[in-house]
Amino acid sequence: MAGTTPGSTAITAPPEALDASFYERPVVEVARALVGCVVELGGVSGVIVETEAYHESEPACHAHVGLTARTATLFGAPGRAYVYRSYGIHALLNAVCEEEGVGAAVLIRALEPLTGIERMWRRRGVREERELCSGPGKLSQALGVELAHNGADLQEGPLTVRRPPRPRAPDEIVASTRIGITKAPELRWRFCARDNAYVSSPRPR
Repeated sequence: MAGTTPGSTAITAPPEALDASFYERPVVEVARALVGCVVELGGVSGVIVETEAYHESEPACHAHVGLTARTATLFGAPGRAYVYRSYGIHALLNAVCEEEGVGAAVLIRALEPLTGIERMWRRRGVREERELCSGPGKLSQALGVELAHNGADLQEGPLTVRRPPRPRAPDEIVASTRIGITKAPELRWRFCARDNAYVSSPRPR
């Protein structure tokens, strides 16, 4: 290969961050496409293996109540982080989608740890790798995502979402109903990497 010598290691640049046009599509389409992408913050990263789509048209979405101080980010520009506190404990990470003025976002539900795993262990206080990021609260704690990241540009950083190291074939992604909600539970808007050990429980069938 040009530019390398025998015995040397080629330096590979990380995949580029996704721009706003990636997110400016129907939220369900984006939720599926995000499986396999990489979330990174301060050198700690993971491959997305589980997502859920939320849209203002259905009652499980925060934007369903309309524009408020809490939901303003959801109605903003696509490609921004929507971070909110769940049960007063966990900061959950979402990616805002569709055109500005439409309330829609993808919840990042689980990651397969990629880099900075020692820091993940320290932050999470667990030693089993599968437990580091197998849930939306877990992955935010492992990455160091805080409420201060609400509204952050996911292309410019410091919290970024990058293109997948390799594309996933359609049959590698499983669609199922969303979990942990009581409103609109019938919608099959949860997308998981098939047979991946880091997907949260219950696993899709």
